[in-house]
Amino acid sequence: MKLTVDAFRAWPNKCITLLGMSGVGKTRLAAMLRRSHWFHYSGDYRIGTRYLGESILDHIKQQAMQVPFLRELLRSDSIYIRNNITIDNLQPVASFLGKLGDPERGGLPLREFKRRQALHRNAEIAAMNDVPEFIRKAQEIYGYRHFVNDAGGSVCELDDAGFLPLLDRHTLVLYIQATARDEEELIRRAEADPKPLYYREAFLDEQLEIYLRERGLPYVALIDPDDFVRWMFPRLFRSRIPRYASIAQRYGYTVTTEELAGVRDEAGFLALVETALERGA
Repeated sequence: MKLTVDAFRAWPNKCITLLGMSGVGKTRLAAMLRRSHWFHYSGDYRIGTRYLGESILDHIKQQAMQVPFLRELLRSDSIYIRNNITIDNLQPVASFLGKLGDPERGGLPLREFKRRQALHRNAEIAAMNDVPEFIRKAQEIYGYRHFVNDAGGSVCELDDAGFLPLLDRHTLVLYIQATARDEEELIRRAEADPKPLYYREAFLDEQLEIYLRERGLPYVALIDPDDFVRWMFPRLFRSRIPRYASIAQRYGYTVTTEELAGVRDEAGFLALVETALERGA
């Protein structure tokens, strides 16, 4: 939603959606606001606990069944497996999403990789569509005054027209844009510790063809999963920049990672939002 500074200050129950690539500081900021009695809604947590919970458990059980000792215990109901997903520990979600490539090196076949990508896409859309209901719950059930939606880094990839207007109606959308220096640092981190990522299918198909050609590989099963993620991340990052900028231009406002780094408390964050409102999208 578009607001004047005066309207923002007078807004009794502030609701803000944080957008941006993973690593720009959304969750750190949301956790800080949580300590100031904001309700912290994590899109990735909602995905893992509500929409992909059963699929994640099935994946873990499938891995456990490959160990003879665990297989017999599971079959006899002598043990059970459960997720321990928290806002601060979303590893089960990433592990389920997986990486494309050689199964001997932990990779997934293309068909299975795309299946999981599609499940994640649908789950992320559903999680964003849940935001208005959680705003209500935060206020009416839990007694929180303000609400922050910590959206996943792939929200700009979803190409779903429905949830963005919904977020715009109920929240102020704030895009955290990485500076050139921070962009380099995020890419460096991704190269040092390649993590599973969500890709738009058309983007994946396009880049996969280029990757296979550059590496001289005849098929996907020969891909080194970590090498593919390292190769893809800078391309994915730069493809998302105009997408996020377009969302911010239409629905919200932009602040930079450098500006956000100076925020130490709720008052500092509110002052930064007011600065963003004064200069527009």
